Amino acid sequence: MKSGLWPRMLCLLLLQGVLSADQITMKNGDRVTGAIVKKDAANLTIKTELFGVVTLPWDKVDNVKADTPVNVVLADGKTVKGTIVTDAGKLTVASGDGGDVKAVVEPADVVTLRDDAEQKAFERLLRPGLLQLWTGNALLGFAGTKGNAETQTFTVGAGASRISRKDTTKIYFNAIRASAFANTIASQTAQAVRGGLSYNRNFGKRMFVNTFNDYEYDRFQNLDLRVVLGGGLGFNVWKGDRGKLDVLGGLAWNREKFGPPGPAVPFTRNSTEAYWGDDFAFKLNPRTSLFQNFRMFNNLSNGGEYRLNFDTGANTQLFKWLTWNVSLSSRYLSNPVIGRKNNDFLYTTGFGIAFAR
Repeated sequence: MKSGLWPRMLCLLLLQGVLSADQITMKNGDRVTGAIVKKDAANLTIKTELFGVVTLPWDKVDNVKADTPVNVVLADGKTVKGTIVTDAGKLTVASGDGGDVKAVVEPADVVTLRDDAEQKAFERLLRPGLLQLWTGNALLGFAGTKGNAETQTFTVGAGASRISRKDTTKIYFNAIRASAFANTIASQTAQAVRGGLSYNRNFGKRMFVNTFNDYEYDRFQNLDLRVVLGGGLGFNVWKGDRGKLDVLGGLAWNREKFGPPGPAVPFTRNSTEAYWGDDFAFKLNPRTSLFQNFRMFNNLSNGGEYRLNFDTGANTQLFKWLTWNVSLSSRYLSNPVIGRKNNDFLYTTGFGIAFAR
């Protein structure tokens, strides 16, 4: 083959790639070439070869040309699939081979665009099975020293969530056990277990019903077992591609059982509480996510007493199945057992195994 044919073939291949790519022209004249991922709410998401995923305001788009068929949801609820092109200010949806026209609409009447992957994910959320849609990670940590002093620290952390279009279910579990041996004296320095589950049921666009059940054991607060059952309402303040913020509140029933070696006689106390707080999640970048949860429990049975729960942390995805996690968990009690501090911190860090179903 003649050497002069290689540059020509390369140019043809590059030109073919450009021509087959989706092209977006903005009202200010800028052009973006790539593959349309989705149009949701007020933004159009397109995946480019050089700049990664780009988000564009839909109302600033002038022309769209997509040679790869996409799923188009119209204002009347109808969904059509085909190639799309803007002509004379209107959006035309045609069959993949450029044949029959399926719809001609105003751009404002396009509710959603989805590529095949996004459409498959959307349909999976419509009628998921009870064991589907679960994501989470599990952390197991161990640290120790040996020499003049011997110490051992063992931590376990696990969390899982199932988020569908109608509801959200979350499960969590954290535990720490630490011991030390120095000068022939052995002692435990920390032992705590925290776990629970929550369930939110959506109604309307932003409102949801919130229910939860928490359990807690803390040896060095003389807490044998705390059981909390609660329920109330929540409101979605903000929700976007990178995260969300919910505020919520309601009523809870709290049963606390305290035992030795603190008080001379073990005792149990029950109380009705009003709770309020927030749940915040934010995706810092494609690999790292932040979370923060806050709950204030005001004691209605004994005025002036309260509890405070605060949890925050970050998860970084190192590989598809491996994550690095760091978390801080605080539990404040205004009326602890005599001789015990009000606040207990539990902080962990380590590698975890991520899973999804």
